[in-house]
Amino acid sequence: MSLNSKIEWTQTTWNPVRGCVKVSPGCKHCYAEAFAERFRGVSGHPYEQGFDPILVPHKLSEPATWPHSRTVFVNSMSDLFQDAVSTEYIATVMKVMSKVAWHTYQVLTKRAERMRELLKTDLRRFSTEPHIWWGVSVEDRKYGLPRLELLRDTPAVTRFLSIEPLLEDLGTLDLTGIHWVIVGGESGFGARRMEASWVERIQLQCEEQNIPFFFKQWGGVQKKRAGRLLHGRTFDSLPARSVSVEPRAADRASLVIELNGLATAQVRPQRSNMKP
Repeated sequence: MSLNSKIEWTQTTWNPVRGCVKVSPGCKHCYAEAFAERFRGVSGHPYEQGFDPILVPHKLSEPATWPHSRTVFVNSMSDLFQDAVSTEYIATVMKVMSKVAWHTYQVLTKRAERMRELLKTDLRRFSTEPHIWWGVSVEDRKYGLPRLELLRDTPAVTRFLSIEPLLEDLGTLDLTGIHWVIVGGESGFGARRMEASWVERIQLQCEEQNIPFFFKQWGGVQKKRAGRLLHGRTFDSLPARSVSVEPRAADRASLVIELNGLATAQVRPQRSNMKP
C-alpha cells in the first residue's frame, strides 16, 4: 500500500493479493514482477515469495483506516481475477469495497472473461456500485482488443481501459460503453518503443467519441526524461467520481473490526487454495 502512489492516474494502491502469472505480451516486462523478485528469499519481507501469487487477508481492512476519500488502484501488484484467487476471496474484496464506500476503487485486470462472468452472475450485486470502476488492460490487437469487447459486455457503472504498454497501432476503436481511456508506453530496462502516431490516433478517437483521456507517459528506459506531454500539454481527464460522506473516526474503527473478522475467515482458504 502507498498512500501517495507514483502512478499518475491514482492516489493510493491497495494489494489484498500479491503476485501474478503472465498471460500476454503486455506482461513481458512486468514492473510488479521485477520489483517483487528482488526480495525473493528475504525472510520477513512482504515479497519473500517473490511474485508467486498469494492472498493477503490482513490487508482487507486497510481502506477503512484511511479517513479521507481517495482513488484507490486495487491490486497494483497483482490481478484480482487470476485463477489463483478463489471466487470467495474475490467476493470478500468486493464486500470491502462496497462497505468502505467513501473511496473510489479502480479494478484493472487482464482476465476480462472471468470478471465479466462473475459480475454477470454470482457477484452481480457489486456491478452497480458507482464508486467501483472496472477496467481491462489493452496492449495490442490480438490480446488487448478482445478484452475491450468483453468489458463492454460487463455490467458496470464505469468501465475503463488501461492501454499500457501500447505495443502497436490499435486502429479504429469503438469506445461505446467505455468511460475512460488511459494510454502509456512501457518503461524500464528493455522497454519496447511506442510510436507517437499510435497515441495520437487513440487521443483523437477519444475526443471524437467524448471519452475522458489520460496520457500517462511516453516510457522508455528513462521515462522521466521522456515525460508525459502530448501536443505540448498533459492530458489528465478522469470520469466523474461518486461522492460519499466520509465517516466519523468511531464509525471507521467499528468497520475495521468488522472487516478484520472477514480477514480472519479468509486465513484458512488462503492456506488451502494458494501455492507457496
